Amino acid sequence: MMTETKGLVWPDYENCIANLPNSILKSWKLPTVGKTLALADQYVEKEYKNVVVFLLDGMGKHILEKMLSENGFFRSHLAGIYQSVFLSTTVAATTSVLSGLQPCEHCWLGWDCYYPQLDQNVTVFRNTIQNTKEPAADYNVAWTLTPYADIVSKIKKAGGKAYSCAPFFPPFPKSLDEICAQVKALCREPEHKFIYAYWDQPDDCLHRCGSGSEQVKETLLQIEETLRTLAGELEDTLLFITADHGHIDTEYVLLQDYPQICDCLVRLPSLEPRALNFFVQEGKKEIFAREFQKAFGDKFLLLTKEEVIARGLFGNGTPHALFASMLGDYLAVATGNLSIYFDDDRWLSMHGGLTKEEMLIPLIVCE
Repeated sequence: MMTETKGLVWPDYENCIANLPNSILKSWKLPTVGKTLALADQYVEKEYKNVVVFLLDGMGKHILEKMLSENGFFRSHLAGIYQSVFLSTTVAATTSVLSGLQPCEHCWLGWDCYYPQLDQNVTVFRNTIQNTKEPAADYNVAWTLTPYADIVSKIKKAGGKAYSCAPFFPPFPKSLDEICAQVKALCREPEHKFIYAYWDQPDDCLHRCGSGSEQVKETLLQIEETLRTLAGELEDTLLFITADHGHIDTEYVLLQDYPQICDCLVRLPSLEPRALNFFVQEGKKEIFAREFQKAFGDKFLLLTKEEVIARGLFGNGTPHALFASMLGDYLAVATGNLSIYFDDDRWLSMHGGLTKEEMLIPLIVCE
């Protein structure tokens, strides 16, 4: 059951993007690592030659409804609405859709994560020390300390056929058209197969231009038409089109402009501007909590580490051994339209918080 409080959507780990890959695994008669997605089960139970999950970064429910016609391809094929994970962000959500694990289980929690072995905040996808271009280590930190098995590899290991089509997988397609061409070519091959495809739009356009911009509408219309064409050219294929998270237009402040708060910290926060982990100096927790509430209590929910774990905010599965040590003493989660930056980035639209705009995502189905 989806839980909403004061306009917030608390994560439901029985109806979220982490459940979708478990439906895929079950349909391949492979062991699952969590509950399946009821919304998807009715489709994957049918016997299709090809099953494709196509993830469009940032294309949440509210963006879809704001920008695209209800009679258009995407909304006319909408099977239902479900949720992102927490954080409602690409690092956490795409790792969940690739693995079937909840964030507390895989520990790819946000853009920057604290790793106790290094005593550093690391920008996960770039493998660099936070706010620098300096390598975090001579190995990939996230893949070494928090590795996971993805469903493509699991299907292959079991003797099945499975593929990934994304700009960061060989042959490194550089456009949506190239990804679609790759998907189409694979679907024409004779064997039963699973394909995971990813494109980084409209997320990038949303960040730069804002959720109400003409640039975003134009980008979405182009994506919709490209995938409508693809769907029309596929045979004996089940095509899921979904998103990792949504977006919300935000105002921003810089954390460093609040010295009373910064003076309490051991290091800069980790995670993201809409959900920040704070490691607080010994003896300063009371001061920190008071100063944070004074500055941001109307726009952020401040939770202790113990409250975060008790609420199951990052999931209700068995947590990774590093999970608790990566959390920090406090977590601040955006409940309004404010982002708290602690680096050089500034975006018009963001994600990572618990608003409906960020948490709710579509499941579009083409049979």
